[in-house]
Amino acid sequence: MLEEVVLPAADGSALHGDLALPTSGRVLVVFAHGSGSSRHSPRNRAVAGALQQAGLGTLLLDLLTEREEHRDLLTAEHRFDIDLLASRVTAAIDWLAAEPATERLVIGLFGASTGAAAALRAAADRPVRVQSVVSRGGRPDLAGDALARVSAPVLLIVGGADPEVLRLNREAAEQLRVPHRVEVVPGATHLFEEPGALDHVARAARAWFRRPGDDAFDEER
Repeated sequence: MLEEVVLPAADGSALHGDLALPTSGRVLVVFAHGSGSSRHSPRNRAVAGALQQAGLGTLLLDLLTEREEHRDLLTAEHRFDIDLLASRVTAAIDWLAAEPATERLVIGLFGASTGAAAALRAAADRPVRVQSVVSRGGRPDLAGDALARVSAPVLLIVGGADPEVLRLNREAAEQLRVPHRVEVVPGATHLFEEPGALDHVARAARAWFRRPGDDAFDEER
């Protein structure tokens, strides 16, 4: 069941999200949207739904305030502000750590487009809390030197028909010092609109967040 939540950003802004607590294990996945998207993104909501069906918790979060979103639609200035987006993901991680219902959960991050760079930056800044990261059609290259500081395993999912983003992901993967994989979805373009492409993303993400041997799930088996 989804619960609408409001959490504070470091600059005092109020961020809105939709929270679903896990029903199996102790993993909750925070979604970091990018490129003008929001928590209402149909693609990310589809992936979140698949994770919820597998027992994982999710937090679909607006990284921009309503005012920032309106400005971004005109100027596109915020969607590439990785510092800002990463600070908002970090605020969500810290908020979850402080809430009684979520303080003992381990956190996974799912980033799309520029949100993937924000997720990787946040993972580097919160290594104890973040256990894994998944990127869908992301721009991990925009995470810069944070790539070398990430301590959580990383899955980079890219469409096979998205050659430039695939190249950027492979180059970014070379800078990671943790277990990682570049997962290519055959025939998929940047938005994964092809039949079966988003299902592939959901299956790969679910398996990554629920890898065998994860302590967060061992107690449930």
